[in-house]
Formats: sequence, C-alpha cells, structure tokens
Amino acid sequence: MNLPYFIAKRISDPGDNSFSAVIHKIAIASVALGLAIMMIAFFVLGGFQENIKDKIFSFSGHIQIRKLSLNNSYEEEPIVIEAERMEALLNDPYLAHIQEYAHKPGLISKDGEVYGVLFKGVGPSFDKSLFDKYMVEGEFISFNDSISTDSEVMVSSKMAKNLGLKIGDKVINYFIMDPPKTRRVTVKGIFSTGLETFDDQMMIGDINVVRSLNGWQNDQVGGYEVYLKNLDDIEAADDSIISKLSIEHYTERVDNKFVQIFDWLNLLSKNVSIFIWLILLVASFNMVSVLFILIMERTQMIGTFKALGASNGLIRKIFTYNGFRLVLKGLLVGNALAIGFAFIQDFFHVIPLDAANYYMEYVPIDWNWSVTIGLNLLTLILVSFVLIIPTAIIARIKPVTAIRFD
Repeated sequence: MNLPYFIAKRISDPGDNSFSAVIHKIAIASVALGLAIMMIAFFVLGGFQENIKDKIFSFSGHIQIRKLSLNNSYEEEPIVIEAERMEALLNDPYLAHIQEYAHKPGLISKDGEVYGVLFKGVGPSFDKSLFDKYMVEGEFISFNDSISTDSEVMVSSKMAKNLGLKIGDKVINYFIMDPPKTRRVTVKGIFSTGLETFDDQMMIGDINVVRSLNGWQNDQVGGYEVYLKNLDDIEAADDSIISKLSIEHYTERVDNKFVQIFDWLNLLSKNVSIFIWLILLVASFNMVSVLFILIMERTQMIGTFKALGASNGLIRKIFTYNGFRLVLKGLLVGNALAIGFAFIQDFFHVIPLDAANYYMEYVPIDWNWSVTIGLNLLTLILVSFVLIIPTAIIARIKPVTAIRFD
C-alpha cells in the first residue's frame, strides 16, 4: 500500500463548509481558469492564423512559378514549361496540385462609375474547392475553349457594392494596353475574403481572355501556382521545384511575397507565448500559496505524524499528492470550459468581428489537439513541480510545537 497516497486521499475531501473546502475550490479554479484561457488563446490564435493563410493561399498557392523578367508591372511574361519538366513537377513528392494563371490590369465601368481592377485569369485546373468557402453569391465561372465577346467573371462583394453590381449584370472591362482593348463580361459570382489585398481590386475570369488580349498561344500562361501536401516542407519543396525548372524560370514563396502579413502573424504567436508563460507563473504561484495554507491548517496533524515516527519525506509526499489531485481536478475543469467554449463558438459563431478590421466576420477556432495535449502536460508538470517548494516548510515544524498549535 502507498501510505502517503492513502492518507492524501483521506484528507482530500475536507467537507462542504470547512475553510479547507474553500481553499480547494480556489486551487481548482486557479488551475482551471489558467488552462482554459491558454487553450482558448491558442484555439483563437490558430484559427485566426489559419483563416488568413487559407485566404492568401486560395488566391496565390504556396509557391509561384514565373518567368524571369525586368517587368515590374502586374502583368507577367508568358511562360511555357516543357512536357518533360511538367511531368517531373507533377510527380514531385512535395506537390499536391498545380494550376495556371495570368494577370491583366484594367478598369470596369458601370453607370458612369469607374473602378480599377486586376483581372486574374484561371483555367480548368483551378481548384474550386479551395474557393467555395469565399463565395457569397452566384457560381464559379465556366470555361470555354474559345473566347466569345461575352465572358464570365467573379468580383468581390466590395467591388459589387461600390458599383452596384448583381449576378447577371454585364459590364465593360477596359484593359490597359496600347491601344486599349475592351471586353464585355458578365458577373457570374460574388466572393469575399475580408483581405483588402484581394477584395479591393481582384476580378477572376477565364485565362483565355488574357491569352486573346496578349496574343498568346493556348499553352502559354502567366505563371503557375503550386500547392504543397505539407506547408511545413515549403523550403525543401521550393528547392525541389527549382531543380526541375529551366534557367529562365524562378519560384517565389508566398510567405516571402506577403512577408508583412506573415511577419505580423508570427508576432502574434510570440505575444501569445509570453501571455501563456505569465498565466503559468500566476497559476504556479497560486498553487504554492494554497499548499502553504493547507500545510499551516494541518500543522497539528503534521506534529502528530512526526511524534508517531513519520519522516519529513513521507509527510511531504502526502501534501504533494494532495496538491497533485487538485491540479488534476483543475485540468479536467479547464478542459471542459475551453472545449465547451470553442465548440459553441465554432458551430454557432456567438462572438462576431468587424470584417473591415479583422478580415473575418467571427472569432475563428482551430482544433489543434497536439497543442491542447501539450498545454495540459506543460501545466501539469510545471505546477506539480512547484508544489515541492511549500512542502519544504514541513521540515521546520517541531512535533511538540505543532501538537500544541492552535
């Protein structure tokens, strides 16, 4: 029989109305609230980061392949990847998907209003599943082998609001060329990402529109967007892709292209990490204080045990086990609070956000179970470790004085 654990279990239930019961509840609440706040912080931070990244990747891929050029405009030089090199790319173990694109700057006009746009042409290889979550109204465009005088486009909800566009409206798109060219387009869908970089100017249409304007061949594109199986392998994947391209082609990682956004997200992670350690420090301090109080309240019991021959180590184990039980109860309550809140927010979106400032309409949740388990283990280990500190006072308690203590 484990005598310290047996005694700790017997004294762990102090009764509902005793002072020790209040102290036990405070200890459990301290650990529970600390863990719940840490878990919620990571749920929300992870959701926020993943939400922003998904929006960027949906429009740009993880890595872009383009032709080397001194051109600094929005347009790209036409690129053609030979069949052998393309087959090698498609068989690359890091790649999940590759799709073509091309950009063309222009203006759209409706009822006297003019709006600057960046026309992004995409092809049948475009992964619609990544874009479905951002569709507000209408449908994704359909693709044709040849371009007629009237092609389909998708515009942002911000652009549609500013120009009063609705599904089925026809507008004239003026492309900035020498001489300028026009195309009549029909609004097929309306999307919203919440990111000004895309919603302010992006119009999505058929890549054949860009080909016809630039006089490109059917196999020429502005570039390729590459999606990886695992974003953590982006550096290795970038090196692998470069090795399969010709010298006139280069790659650009999206985290470098939008470096300001990704630096901002990384800064948020650092701030949350500091916040987590502060919470752990407070929770540890609270547990030390609680155990000090419990030891002082049990001074007579400690004196009796010592008078009966119990060693300081045995008595210290009793209070360590007692504190450990409080920590476990706190972890259970904290997990219930955090997971309950995250579940309600994830499914019912009870906490809204201003999309203009936060790039999303509600607080997002990322169910990262590895982080959840890590936080539980970190809290359990750290708080349990500091329980050793207050038990050191037991060695200073003398049996005679303790038994007479009142």
